[in-house]
Amino acid sequence: MEFITDREALRQHYRAPSDGAVRKELRRLDHHAKGFLARTPFVLIGSSDDKGNADVTPKGDKPGFVAILDDTTIAIPDRPGNNRLDTLENVLVNPAVGLLFLIPGMNETLRINGDARLTADPVLRERLAAEGKPPVTVMVVDIKAVYMHCAKAFMRSELWAPGTWPDRTSLPTLGQILRDQLALADNAETLDKSLDESYRKSLW
Repeated sequence: MEFITDREALRQHYRAPSDGAVRKELRRLDHHAKGFLARTPFVLIGSSDDKGNADVTPKGDKPGFVAILDDTTIAIPDRPGNNRLDTLENVLVNPAVGLLFLIPGMNETLRINGDARLTADPVLRERLAAEGKPPVTVMVVDIKAVYMHCAKAFMRSELWAPGTWPDRTSLPTLGQILRDQLALADNAETLDKSLDESYRKSLW
């Protein structure tokens, strides 16, 4: 198997991007991007460490949980998680992040690329509190590029079409997966109950 190793060879396999695909990239938030951020409950954050090891992490909360600080700066609260801190530790050594924002039922997405910094500023944490609880830290992103991404991937996958979703009972629960992967002595039902209890108590 031969692999493509340079940009010129790669571009030989594709048409040139359209003028619109190039020009749609903005350097600051416009009213459409701001409206999208006000309605999104979910973002995927791509980052990498100083050695190039990549990571993507989901962040979600009620619509509007991402704060617009100004036209070129947004803030993403860090709610309780597993405390691995993969993404947060990455941005300490490599601030570049790629963000993909989703709105349920909408096939188009909003992409923002920029540089991230972390803060435990009490005023900002209080502003981004949820259910009376401030985030542990906040990721502040200085925007370098913002643009809408077309719907093709979501249309092909039919992600939002319930009729295409697999029967959840045909898939293993997280308790079953963890029992097998970690060779745990607890049965899957006990693990699932523990996970459900943790979810109820520590979403915020």
